[in-house]
Amino acid sequence: MALRDYLNEQLLGIVASYQSTGVVHHIGVVYPKRNNQLQIFIPRGHALALGSLVTVHLDNRTGIDELDAELRVYRTSYKGRVLAAEDNWVLLEPLEYALIHGVKVVDGFTAPGYAFPADSRPERALPLSPLHSIPPVEPKDNDNKVGVLTTLAQGQPHTTVLAFLSTAQDDVFLISMPDSFKVQQLRRDPRCFFTIDERAKFTFEQSIEWNYTIMEMQAHQVPASCPLFEQVRRSFILKNPWEVGFFLSPALEMFHLQRVSLVCSGQAVARQQGESR
Repeated sequence: MALRDYLNEQLLGIVASYQSTGVVHHIGVVYPKRNNQLQIFIPRGHALALGSLVTVHLDNRTGIDELDAELRVYRTSYKGRVLAAEDNWVLLEPLEYALIHGVKVVDGFTAPGYAFPADSRPERALPLSPLHSIPPVEPKDNDNKVGVLTTLAQGQPHTTVLAFLSTAQDDVFLISMPDSFKVQQLRRDPRCFFTIDERAKFTFEQSIEWNYTIMEMQAHQVPASCPLFEQVRRSFILKNPWEVGFFLSPALEMFHLQRVSLVCSGQAVARQQGESR
């Protein structure tokens, strides 16, 4: 089976890449081909060149009612390379992807000779969250159960979908296991991006990028000994009561993403702090 058999023939995708100007996110209309190439239309244009490495987050969510306790949506972090680029269109060939349904990998691909770039950057302890109590939770995101985290992996970005809790000040809280790939990347570089899919509340056909909120973030650790940890855990359970078993696991770690800036689709953000934008 091809990706289009799982994800449909047309869907929206989050396109992330490293360009000479910095980290760039686009929101595009994705048309998976039978050979698993992706034809992508980016309404506001792009600066992707032949050979550019691109990561595309894809999932087949069509609304909040589709999410359940097992996260039964098909989703993938598609690593691709630009084969053709013309006007607002770009064609990608697959280099690597794993299609996940629930917690199970149901399909995958790795191009001959391809390996995700080795990363020799040391892992370091994250700074501790400056918060000591949870700010007011953002009501509009209560029914929006999962968002997309972009971490600044070596070679090209990595994306993953996971449950989140947000506040009125655009703080985002995440919970994960300490040995996950995304956590390893955050320990190598705490700068990241978080994208909230707003289609549960809004649907813009003409300006599709308005269906997403993209934020540049700085990651912090929330230690289990901090009162904030239990406050956030209780709020997670209230938002996702079917996942109480996961949230009560003694092994999990909690992260606070503090908003640095709102990012527009197509806007370049410097890869290193202190670079010009």
